[in-house]
Amino acid sequence: MKNSKFKLVAAFGILLFAILIGINAQEPTPSAPKSVRMPAVTEKKLQNELTVAVVERKNVPLVTVQLLIRGGADSEGFAKAGLANMTAGLLTKGTTTRSATQIAQQMEFLGGSIGSSAGWNNSAVSINVMSDKLDQALAIMADVVLNPKFAPKEIDLLKAQIQDGLSYSLKQPGFLANYVASVYSFGEHPSGGTPDSIKSIQRTDILNFKRENYLPNNSVLIFTGDITAEKATALAKKFFGSWKIPPPPKASTTRLGKPMFFNTGTPLFRRMLVVDLPNAGQASVNYTKSVIESGRVRCASGKCESSEIFYPAKVMNSVLGGGYSSRLNQEIRIKRGLSYGAGSDFGWRGTSANFGTRTQTKNESAAEVAELVLAEIKKLAESNLAENELNPRKLVITGDFGRDLETNGGLAEAVSAIYGYFLSTNELNTFMPAVQSVTADQVQKFSNEYLMGGDLIIVGDYAKFKDDLAKRFPQFKVTLITAEKLDLMKLDGN
Repeated sequence: MKNSKFKLVAAFGILLFAILIGINAQEPTPSAPKSVRMPAVTEKKLQNELTVAVVERKNVPLVTVQLLIRGGADSEGFAKAGLANMTAGLLTKGTTTRSATQIAQQMEFLGGSIGSSAGWNNSAVSINVMSDKLDQALAIMADVVLNPKFAPKEIDLLKAQIQDGLSYSLKQPGFLANYVASVYSFGEHPSGGTPDSIKSIQRTDILNFKRENYLPNNSVLIFTGDITAEKATALAKKFFGSWKIPPPPKASTTRLGKPMFFNTGTPLFRRMLVVDLPNAGQASVNYTKSVIESGRVRCASGKCESSEIFYPAKVMNSVLGGGYSSRLNQEIRIKRGLSYGAGSDFGWRGTSANFGTRTQTKNESAAEVAELVLAEIKKLAESNLAENELNPRKLVITGDFGRDLETNGGLAEAVSAIYGYFLSTNELNTFMPAVQSVTADQVQKFSNEYLMGGDLIIVGDYAKFKDDLAKRFPQFKVTLITAEKLDLMKLDGN
């Protein structure tokens, strides 16, 4: 009995000691940022004007090769939304000499991988393989790029797969919010396509997109890993030297421009759009804002450099919604348990940017979460950050950047992003110092000038948050549309 009492007292003492230590313990300060020095980027141009960029890294016998094509969803029109994505996706689905199965089997036999995709700004084809198998893998990659068959049965299959995916995704609040924001807030179109646009795409559309955008003088072949610049250039000549530059196409009239409006900066947000999705299990709450005054780069006299907003915007986003300890996640998930996660991000364009926050919550708490999101944006615009919050968030950015460069694939992506925006390769070495030099004043200035006056978009079961929304935002008119009758062409982007 006495022994049990002793154990109980001892356990209580240990618990009390731990509590006191926890109360008095100070949060550890982050260590100094590690510098990352990029290996030199060697650049050559072939006779057909294909740029070859090489970053040598000899630590492991692996090579990543990425062909960057400066043409993505920005080169398609609303009526053919999803065309860039379909074109890229079909490249590995068969050539004039290899079937889709043969491409997959041959790359697997080499112990490598091949992939193709399209984003808003660019398209890309990439391979990863052991350095001693690079010649064989590049032969497959070149065949995929230069001789795609675009077989009707593969086109029909891919269209059916995309349509099935859209049919499911358009019933998901988070996807639907981004889908609507692409037109309503950003003046663009869904890069993955719409049911109508995918249905309308024909083989001739794919052939035309490929012919007009997949050009050697519009592309960069990037090698990273266990390869010398001399060998990479020789391989590029061998496999891509025959790639011809066709006559210039007629000027395209299909590109969708940005909405021509500028917010005054006075209201916290301009508009409130609710997409009613009856019986939705959750509501998606998003704040979206198009930054049309500036974007990823600033170009003059034929040279491009990072815009004055890029690094302050990166740091601001890290503070607001860039990770578990960001303000949005702290307020919405950790403190109140209203969501499994909340964050924010930028979609960078050349001379503009799309900003958005994202979170999902119970329908009943949608209005409360909307209020919390707006409150955090307002705080950033009205008050400066403390150094003990600013510095760790900058370290998150530089830490992620350094970690991404540790793999050949991550390094290739970083180099690709530089070439995609026509930036100097020295940008890779100035990235970390530029992030570290961002001040609290710059973050507040960016927030005040560029974040205010966006759109609040909520997708969910409107009946469950209608009254609370009216109570919390009594002076704002709600634009209400139903998911079932959604027509992107009729959304007012102004």
